[in-house]
Amino acid sequence: MPFKFEDTLIRDLKIITPHIFEDERGFLIKPYMESEFEKNGITCSFREEIHSKSQKGVIRGLHYQLRPAAQGKLLRVIKGSIFDVAVDIRKGSPTYGKYVSVVLSAENKLLFWVPAGFAHGFLALEDSEMLYLETEEYSKEQERGIRWDDPDINIKWPLEGITPKISERDSHFPLLKDSESNFI
Repeated sequence: MPFKFEDTLIRDLKIITPHIFEDERGFLIKPYMESEFEKNGITCSFREEIHSKSQKGVIRGLHYQLRPAAQGKLLRVIKGSIFDVAVDIRKGSPTYGKYVSVVLSAENKLLFWVPAGFAHGFLALEDSEMLYLETEEYSKEQERGIRWDDPDINIKWPLEGITPKISERDSHFPLLKDSESNFI
């Protein structure tokens, strides 16, 4: 199966079906191919890879980094499933404060492209592991966040039967209207 790039309701966010070859022995996945991404308007180079593990109910985010260390992220789940969210924090954007969500799982093998200018977070729907490629390295000085439960963003987290687990740091992030952003 060749790559498939699906546009979302917010410009620049993409849901990607990678190149997958499956047979009775198992599968081979090609999650990234520079020429295919460039043909679909995603031109970047990756500087860091993260592997995270989260228990069911963990909510991480909403995280972002300010310029000059702003990160684009290519996300995929290799075990379990997550409800993944990207929020437009580009001031002046017609979709400022709006979000796109997608369920990423080891089973569906989808990828989510989140460029710089978006806050990112997720809810682990089950014990999960994910990999992300990032266009910039982590910068403690530029790291920022927005509250996961900001009423103005109003993310419809699928929490039925799930007790959310949020880190102390993430629970004290400001609301979007009070957050710092240098994206225009």
